[in-house]
Amino acid sequence: MNVDDLGRVGLWTFAFEGQPAGAVREAAAELEELGYGALWFGEGLGRDSVSQAWLLLSATRRIVVAAGIANVAFRDPITMAAAERALGEAFPGRYVLGLGGQRVDAVAGVFDGYQMPPVGRPLAMMRGYLDAMDAVPNHGPVPASPPPRVLAALGPKMLELAAERTWGAHPYFVPVAHTEKARAIMGPDAFLGVEQAVVLDTDLDRARAVATAHVTGYVEAAPHQAASVRRLGYEDGVTARLVDDLVAYGDVDTIADRVRQHLEAGADHVCLQVLTADPSALPMREWRELAGALL
Repeated sequence: MNVDDLGRVGLWTFAFEGQPAGAVREAAAELEELGYGALWFGEGLGRDSVSQAWLLLSATRRIVVAAGIANVAFRDPITMAAAERALGEAFPGRYVLGLGGQRVDAVAGVFDGYQMPPVGRPLAMMRGYLDAMDAVPNHGPVPASPPPRVLAALGPKMLELAAERTWGAHPYFVPVAHTEKARAIMGPDAFLGVEQAVVLDTDLDRARAVATAHVTGYVEAAPHQAASVRRLGYEDGVTARLVDDLVAYGDVDTIADRVRQHLEAGADHVCLQVLTADPSALPMREWRELAGALL
């Protein structure tokens, strides 16, 4: 797989988690026809990452499906490696495995000569998780070309690990300034696929309210995201500057300009997370409008 397979603009969403399978299939097929290069999805407490990937891939023919991210706290490396191989073999050249999150527990033991990795600090944990995935014995079909992996990297050391051990990085909840720093850290060759939250609404007061709620949720509930924006020089709390830098809101031209800024700062690919007042609903209208303007 190369960068051109994903195109410059893709989509990122949590909304598939709460939708029945039929609705997900229909939406994915339409998004492919609209011309999006890649479809990224998060993993919370709804449909798990592997099942979601299989559902999306089986409903489409060409579009790249990317886990953004598969949470390493939810499955052991042996399970993740087996799923990666299965998806890569069944849908060659169409799956990207994003890895991130925290391992909260581990099961000691050896399986077929495979030692389960220990829990540790984030950087050591992720390095150990990758080592463990690479060491998993193979007892089934394998893809001719393994699916590319990316890391949900924010800090400098995790970005370095992403460039060293994987295809690249998938930063989430970051401004354009982070994209520029990430490219400088990872060098010119690593893949950099950046998530960008957007609100497509010309009523700026309403759009800003949706954007502020999104930013507040992460700053207050996700310490690693709060630490990430502090590292970039933002003051504590949810400020107007932080909201404006993290969420592009307004008309299509405003969103297109933010995509352009990320690309000029060094991103290879920008995946747009459309925010609405109802995060459980599929934003089909917005996805269609953005496709008509950006693709």
